[in-house]
Amino acid sequence: MSSAVQLIRSAALSHVAEYADASSVAAGTRLVFLAGACPLDEHGATVAVGDVAGQAAQCIANLRTALAAAGAGVDDLVQTRVLVATTEQQDLVAAWNVVRAAMGDHDVPSTLLGVTVLGYDDQLVEVEAIAAVAAD
Repeated sequence: MSSAVQLIRSAALSHVAEYADASSVAAGTRLVFLAGACPLDEHGATVAVGDVAGQAAQCIANLRTALAAAGAGVDDLVQTRVLVATTEQQDLVAAWNVVRAAMGDHDVPSTLLGVTVLGYDDQLVEVEAIAAVAAD
């Protein structure tokens, strides 16, 4: 099945960032708004304490689980937002590298932010997303 998401790239913008500039969804598409995926295990404990990349990987695993529950997958993502509790650009890059790799060829428009603090003890990363799938 083909995705309801069309990724848009402008020739007038730099493509140094590894994501599309915009995305659109077809008429009749069901939008799925996902809560921020956190680096929590099935018991609610924060995993990979102190490890930005490890936490990003757990966030992606949890995001995939939530997408599947909504009848969607990574190729159905319209937008992501990656939040990293840090003041260090290298931590942002570490989280981004994990998230970007998880997207494969679907280089969904994304925002990468350094924030002061996130909600769970020892949490360093959170990944928010919006997906679109063909209406039921």
